[in-house]
Amino acid sequence: MIRIATSQMYSRPTSLMSALTAKADSVQTSIATGTKFTAPSSDAAAFRRLDSLKRGKADDLSSAANVKLAQGILAQSDSTLASIETQLQRVQELTIEASNGTLTDQNRSAIASQISAITDDIYALANTKDVRGQPLFGSSAGDAAYARAGDGSISFVGSGEPSAIPIGDGTSVQASITGDRAFGDMFSVLKSLTDALQTGGDISDATGDALAGLTNNLSGLASARASVGARGARLDLEADRLSDAAIANEESRSAIEDTDIPSAVAELQKTLTVLQATQASFTKLSGMSLFDYLR
Repeated sequence: MIRIATSQMYSRPTSLMSALTAKADSVQTSIATGTKFTAPSSDAAAFRRLDSLKRGKADDLSSAANVKLAQGILAQSDSTLASIETQLQRVQELTIEASNGTLTDQNRSAIASQISAITDDIYALANTKDVRGQPLFGSSAGDAAYARAGDGSISFVGSGEPSAIPIGDGTSVQASITGDRAFGDMFSVLKSLTDALQTGGDISDATGDALAGLTNNLSGLASARASVGARGARLDLEADRLSDAAIANEESRSAIEDTDIPSAVAELQKTLTVLQATQASFTKLSGMSLFDYLR
């Protein structure tokens, strides 16, 4: 004789309805929040992967900010070097003009005044500070790259290299170049030329030396700008890499975390349909007597 316990008759459908209700609630929450998981316990492996992706995103964001900073300083370095280059080319023109034998000492003194004013402009440019407040052509320490002595001579007072900017993966880049490398003996050439023009007399040797020195200085500036340009190109590639990495990271995160709304809605409808059918069956089952089972 088969015994049918009341508890057995109710336990399975009750358990099934409870599971279906919980599933429906979970899917509804997923649709409402747009997120598949509400707690690490929902999917521990997925949460570990998400945590790793978020750390990678934070690192990449930091690197991208540093790359942008370095790009800005390099652009500032190039534009400042270009301005100094233009000023030196003007000095070169004035030197050629001063070498004309028909000029008087007064004419040459006037040219010396122009070169002196240009020297002041270049001195200010050479002491330009970057967005961090550091000397653009100095080192990581000190308030200025160049200083003027009592006799009017200008010399490089920096020491060491400019602060390197980390750009990720244990690498860094120097976003500027020291003045001693970029400008060489430029200020010495300018002062010697200015002094000679103000003194008067035969200046053929002075202008010849100045023209040779200015040619070397301009060549040094061209090399400095080429170096800055090469580093800028490297940073452009790094910026593109970080941008691609950010897109890939977001795609991976979305695949793990974001709710696929169409699929979730279909799953919810399916779950509710099964739940309604189970509830209907349970209602019918609970209304039946034991004699119905024995027929």
